[in-house]
Amino acid sequence: MRQASVDFYSEGVRLRGILRSPDEMSGSAPAIVQGPGWLGLKDAKLYLPYHEALTAAGFHVLIFDYRGFGDSDGDRGILLPQMQLEDLQNAVTYLTTRDNVDADNLGVFGSGGTGGGNAVLLAAADRRVRVAVSQVPVADGEDWLHRMRREYEWQEFLARLDADRKQRVLSGTGELVHPREEIMVATPERKAINVKGDVDSRIPTSVPLRCAEAIMRYRPIDVVGLVAPTPLLIIGVADDAVTPTDHAVALYEQAGAPKRLIMQRHTTHYAAYQQYGAEVIPEIVGWYRAGFDGGAIDMRTQIRDTDTYETLNLKATSS
Repeated sequence: MRQASVDFYSEGVRLRGILRSPDEMSGSAPAIVQGPGWLGLKDAKLYLPYHEALTAAGFHVLIFDYRGFGDSDGDRGILLPQMQLEDLQNAVTYLTTRDNVDADNLGVFGSGGTGGGNAVLLAAADRRVRVAVSQVPVADGEDWLHRMRREYEWQEFLARLDADRKQRVLSGTGELVHPREEIMVATPERKAINVKGDVDSRIPTSVPLRCAEAIMRYRPIDVVGLVAPTPLLIIGVADDAVTPTDHAVALYEQAGAPKRLIMQRHTTHYAAYQQYGAEVIPEIVGWYRAGFDGGAIDMRTQIRDTDTYETLNLKATSS
């Protein structure tokens, strides 16, 4: 796998990314764009096994830092999903400017909370995206934040948001909070592991509380029906305490065909990446390989919708 640092602009702000490519290639090749997951950065080691497999299959992968995160320019730590969607669309446009990219075969990969949800949003909004993979996604931001809290904590949180809105209009400034502790609430598993330890020290530790309101308006579930006929692969974790399992199932059930749901069992949100990587990653590669069929002649096949969802039961080959 080769990689190169790249720059492009999103609404006038310079974004920095990594373009990973096959070791050997001639002509142009399909390309996949990825915006990191919740509070993720482009150079997180977590994503490397996926990118290594995708480039080995002959695809480019562009991963970048959103505005205000990592090495990209912009106001630090502004968590606004609409801005992230704009960044993803501009990343797609950037790929179309490269001679070594097959602009008729572009895909999106999103992993981890809003990372998975953003893949759905991009595929619904941008017909240049011909294949989509969404891993452990958030479908409804308000439900996501609500279910992290006991009911009295949720009511206190809503009152805090209301007080912050009033403070902003009266003083021009609002409350700053830690995004992983006071917007999202980290699970005991997240606190105990080091899955993003290589980049955690570089994420913002202070963001405006108003970003929580934007997350509460975040609803990939409302647009997932617009993704079809783009093939959509959704990957979930059974009994997921971080991104609720029913979010992945609901996205699958409301999506049009062609679609597939992979459900990883007997694991946890963070453990699944390594525990089932040997089984899930080839499924991801195969999904892109089957879906990348674009060209000068546009041919589409509608696979019949069904009332049931497909579950792929996986067993780890190693712990």
